[in-house]
Amino acid sequence: MITRAEALQLLDQYISKENMKKHCLASEAVMRAIARHLNQDEDVWGLAGLLHDIDVEETKADPLRHGPAARAILSGKLSDEAIDAIVMHNEMATGMARTSLFQHALAAGETITGLITATTLVYPDQKLASVKAKSVSKRMGQKAFAATVKRENILECEAIGIPLNEFAQISLTAMQGISNELGL
Repeated sequence: MITRAEALQLLDQYISKENMKKHCLASEAVMRAIARHLNQDEDVWGLAGLLHDIDVEETKADPLRHGPAARAILSGKLSDEAIDAIVMHNEMATGMARTSLFQHALAAGETITGLITATTLVYPDQKLASVKAKSVSKRMGQKAFAATVKRENILECEAIGIPLNEFAQISLTAMQGISNELGL
């Protein structure tokens, strides 16, 4: 398995947009926190979060290609389980349902980062420190708010045994821990 430093170099090689890099960093932080909560390998889960969108620019975010294209980039660099979770985070490209704890965690974890970021940006100071998990959970029911965020993916937190309110708190705390890197 590659190191985090090598993963960051790979991210720089494949991702040019700063906001996408920040999303990947947020996803890494959330996945590490989920792994800690579920007694899983933080490094493996964190790297999967960091690299889950490695093919997004190469595939131009084509929902029928994004995800599976990452397999060729990451082969030999991450475990098969991590690569499978990355491929499966975009179920549209595979036509298959997620089945493993890791797959559900990555789908939920990377998706909630968008809802948390959107929630942060409506606060007057636009700082993660001001956001409460309760506000994030409340926004789940507001379909027009951050309309592109797939709430059904976030709700996969329940498939890994974490209720939504607790999942929102775990994820928010993780992102608050790297707020400087995220510029929030």
